[in-house]
Amino acid sequence: MILPSKHLKTERALIGIGGEVLQLLDQSKTVSRLWEEFRESRDQKGKHEVGFDRFVLTLDMLYLFEAIDFERGRIVRRGDA
Repeated sequence: MILPSKHLKTERALIGIGGEVLQLLDQSKTVSRLWEEFRESRDQKGKHEVGFDRFVLTLDMLYLFEAIDFERGRIVRRGDA
């Protein structure tokens, strides 16, 4: 689920979704704004839909990897992530 495999494409693996999320974090954003931008971005690229549960798991993974932080109700990119 975290890494792509023979049966899981990169665009559905958490690490692939995490890369897309990090690209959208050019400034701090609320979870709901980030979710909306993420959905719009995937629609424009014609990628498979990702549910909110997988999106939240991706945020959890990015937080554990110290790539993002949660400050004052907003998601922010950390350091050199």
